[in-house]
Amino acid sequence: MKLKHIVISGNIGVGKTTLAQKLSNKYDWKILLEEVDNNPYLEDFYKSMKSWSFHLQIFFLNSRFKQIKKISSSNGIIIQDRSIYEDYEVFTKNLYDSKILLKREFENYKRLYKTILDYVKEPDLLIYIRNNNINNIVNNIPRIFIIFVIIF
Repeated sequence: MKLKHIVISGNIGVGKTTLAQKLSNKYDWKILLEEVDNNPYLEDFYKSMKSWSFHLQIFFLNSRFKQIKKISSSNGIIIQDRSIYEDYEVFTKNLYDSKILLKREFENYKRLYKTILDYVKEPDLLIYIRNNNINNIVNNIPRIFIIFVIIF
């Protein structure tokens, strides 16, 4: 099997980015990181999750879809930090289950997500990282995410 699209998945703070960077450096693979620094909704989301959760999730969904389009048109191997599946299956569902995301927003997001999946090829390899030591994970999470975890 020829690898083209590799995804690293796992909890916040578990070491996805670190592993992606190490694999990228060792094998000269291109890396696509989660778009956190350029996200115009992240700060607002942490101030008012109910007001900004839909916007934030749509931003991440769009960002991930753009990455997948880039991967599909690339000739090289690309490693992606976090998958489009986690956007819906983990984060958006959790926001909805926690009553942060309204039902109509969740249903709208879900319809868009399912439409996008019609155009997405599954990754060739998905690496899931797990760490059972919660202290190690918390120590790796930036301060703003710790506040989110406590609130959430």
